[in-house]
Amino acid sequence: MSDITMYDVVEKEKKQYIVVKIGGEHYGIDISYIDNIVRLSKITRVPKAPSYYRGVINLRGEVVPVMSLRRRMDLDDDEFTDASRIIILKLDGGGLMGVIVDEVKEVLSLSEDDIEAPSSTLKSKNSFINGVGKNGDELISIFEISSIIGENEAS
Repeated sequence: MSDITMYDVVEKEKKQYIVVKIGGEHYGIDISYIDNIVRLSKITRVPKAPSYYRGVINLRGEVVPVMSLRRRMDLDDDEFTDASRIIILKLDGGGLMGVIVDEVKEVLSLSEDDIEAPSSTLKSKNSFINGVGKNGDELISIFEISSIIGENEAS
């Protein structure tokens, strides 16, 4: 039997995800996109904005647009509770975007082996999903943040 050195065992790099609940399902958001998580606060509506935009909030003196992930994914309308949160995402251009979730559940570490690419059927129907992560028996759909925000929204 040969000796195993520390160079023989390479642990797969794990990424951290915030697991959120939206419409009864669990989704993962890559933690590197997250600036902050805040309680639901007063949202000021913006006229003629797409229906999935709820409006804007004032976050430490900065005006931040807020999007309903339920509306963006064509789910039932938002049901705000004490557990509802706004996740503040960092955009490539340096701006911020808030997304409303029903609840923030936990932080989860997943390796590439823990995440499977979505089937071509699922990918074509829902371009917002980048993969499906496994946490024990539970499946967590991993968001493709750039698809949710979209090029038009990020500018």
